[in-house]
Amino acid sequence: MIVITTPTGQIGRQVVDNVLDRGESIRVIARDPSRLSPGVRERAEVVPGSHDRLDVITEALDGADAVFWLVPPDPRADSVEGHILGFTRPFCEAIEKQGVQRVVGVSTLGRGVAENAGQISAALAMDELIERTGVGYRALQMPGFMENLLQQVGAIRSQGAFYLALSGDHKNPTCATRDIAAVAAELLLDGSWSGQEGVPVLGPEDLSPNDMARIMSEVLGRPIRFQQVSGAAYKATLVRNGLSEPWAQGLADMTAAIDRGLYNARPHTPRSTTPTGFRQWCEEVLKPAVEQSGS
Repeated sequence: MIVITTPTGQIGRQVVDNVLDRGESIRVIARDPSRLSPGVRERAEVVPGSHDRLDVITEALDGADAVFWLVPPDPRADSVEGHILGFTRPFCEAIEKQGVQRVVGVSTLGRGVAENAGQISAALAMDELIERTGVGYRALQMPGFMENLLQQVGAIRSQGAFYLALSGDHKNPTCATRDIAAVAAELLLDGSWSGQEGVPVLGPEDLSPNDMARIMSEVLGRPIRFQQVSGAAYKATLVRNGLSEPWAQGLADMTAAIDRGLYNARPHTPRSTTPTGFRQWCEEVLKPAVEQSGS
């Protein structure tokens, strides 16, 4: 039995589809089961509730061989680490009680080099808690998601611009959520591995924001420019948009750490490189989203 958390999230729902396509039995934990597609409700066992609750996660892990683990963000949380570890502590208790063998977790790049890195530091603390249980663990180590740009579709369409608190010429890896889900599904379906290891998930090229603007311009057929904003302005915008001060500060700290080179510590290897390039993602995901936003 494979258990999948966040089955309606942008990564979790793709993991569900990939695993179901292989004919595997799955169990999902869903805070709102009505958001699951009819096909998933028909084919998967559903445990209703939030996976930060000990009773819910313990029930879901009964008889489980492998778990896909992802802590959903809470932009209104009063503590970044408190939120992430608040999910992880009951999970670890349930792992030990139910004898789970393998966990595939959504984590981050930066292990061994991250300092004062907001959500990145909290995710690495999550990894440490899970590893202390002794469970077989594969921490998926990702950079920023290409899908993060979808939050700026309105500005891209109406202003011909996108905004980040990053240096325009600093190249970083990125990845597409489809590739994260594919790597996660393969690990969940492979019962042969054990031990604990980080698995980098890196798109095929490192790009700067200026590189991304050039590619977006070519794909969208009109000029798109990148505008760097300060960390303070970035945080202020987040707070105005309803994020809590601690969550906004965490994102500002994380972005500053990335601009200092946090994501550049792990080199690309054939094993870590995923197939979806940024141009392909822009053609298949960003362009339709921009066109739809204007209709």
